[in-house]
Amino acid sequence: MDNMTEVAFQIILYAGNGKSSAMEAIQEAKEGNFEAADKKIEEASEELGKAHGYQTQLLQQEASGEGQSVNVILVHSQDHLMTSMTVRDLAVEIIEIYRNK
Repeated sequence: MDNMTEVAFQIILYAGNGKSSAMEAIQEAKEGNFEAADKKIEEASEELGKAHGYQTQLLQQEASGEGQSVNVILVHSQDHLMTSMTVRDLAVEIIEIYRNK
């Protein structure tokens, strides 16, 4: 497996963890557990930060002329990361709606 594919799988892993934590945060807020919801959002942000770190590694390689050809797994990982970040952002807003009920 080449380096780009390995990095893509790391992005998928951490993005998936982040999305799961964000969804769990919404469930906690739905039940009125706002402290737990906030903790889950923090976990989501940490996991997404790890995924973003791997993405940055690829961008730096590309910028320095060490880029590789793009493969479908990398495209999927980028899609997964962006979707997961959106879920986290929406979870924050949903939690605030529940908090202000």
